[in-house]
Amino acid sequence: MGIIRKLLAWLSVPIICLFALVFYAARPFNPDNNRILARVVARFGRAVLGMERPLEGWENMPQDRPTVVIANHQHNDDLFVVGDLLPPRTVTVGKSSLVWVPFFGQVFWLGGNVILNRGRSHKAIAVMKATSSAIARDRKSLWVFPEGTRSRGRGLQKFKKGAFHAAVASGAPITMVCVQEYADEAVGWTGRRESVAIRVLPPIETEGLTADDIPELIERCHKKMSETIATL
Repeated sequence: MGIIRKLLAWLSVPIICLFALVFYAARPFNPDNNRILARVVARFGRAVLGMERPLEGWENMPQDRPTVVIANHQHNDDLFVVGDLLPPRTVTVGKSSLVWVPFFGQVFWLGGNVILNRGRSHKAIAVMKATSSAIARDRKSLWVFPEGTRSRGRGLQKFKKGAFHAAVASGAPITMVCVQEYADEAVGWTGRRESVAIRVLPPIETEGLTADDIPELIERCHKKMSETIATL
C-alpha cells in the first residue's frame, strides 16, 4: 500500500501542474503563483500519503515583509511536507535539471524561481546576490534548502553560502523551518506515512550585517536548527 500511495502522490504532481500552466500563463512570473500551487500540491500529496504534519511557530513566518526562508532537506517528499508553508510572494531555488521535468519544470520557470547550476558554485553565489536585489526591489521572499542536497534523514548537513549572501545583501531576515527527521517509508498495513513535525523559528535579522559576518551567521543558524531538529 505504501508504494501505491507514493506513486499516486507523485503522479498527482504533473497533473496538478498541467492544470496550473493555464493559471501561470495568465499571469506569468507572478511570485504568488508558487504559493498557491505549492499549497495545493502539498495538501493533496499529504492526503494521499496519509501523512499528518503537526506545525509549531507558524506565527514566526513573516507575512508582511520579505524573508529568506531556510529549511532542512531530507527527501523528495519534502515537497508534500513543507510546500504549503511558503509566505506570500515567494520564489524558490532549484537545480537547472528541474526545468526539464514535464509540466513541473515549466511552472517552476514561469514562477520566476531561481535556477542554479550546481556545478558552478561561484556563479551560484552571484545569482543569489542578484536575487537579493529582487527581494528588496520587488518585495519577494526566497525559500532555500541551504544544504544543497538531500540528507535522507541522516542529520543536518553543512550549509552552502548562497542564501546567506542573499539575506545579508538585501537586509531581509532569515526564517528557519525545522523539519523532524523522517524515513521515506510507509508505516503499517495501510501504507500511511509517519507523522512529520515542523517548527518555525523566530526570524534572525540581518540588517546592518556585511559579508564578513556571513560565516558566523551560518554557524549560528546551523546550530539553532540542529538543536531544534533534535527536539522534534
